[in-house]
Amino acid sequence: MSKTWEHYHHAGRHHERAAYHFNEAAKYNQAEEYEKAAHHAYLAHAHNQHAVHNENEAAKLYASQCDTEYAGTR
Repeated sequence: MSKTWEHYHHAGRHHERAAYHFNEAAKYNQAEEYEKAAHHAYLAHAHNQHAVHNENEAAKLYASQCDTEYAGTR
């Protein structure tokens, strides 16, 4: 698997984990268990940040690959 797709794969997994924790936070918030809700909200935020980082890395790799391919066509 190329590094670009590896980053996209990791981003997808982090988005899945973020969604899980966001849903758990909502459940605990509904049950008025605010400490548990806050913990899951924190984890959801962290996974979102990791996903964004991986998406950015994938975009950088893809752009550099495109630049290399474009330079070869001139």
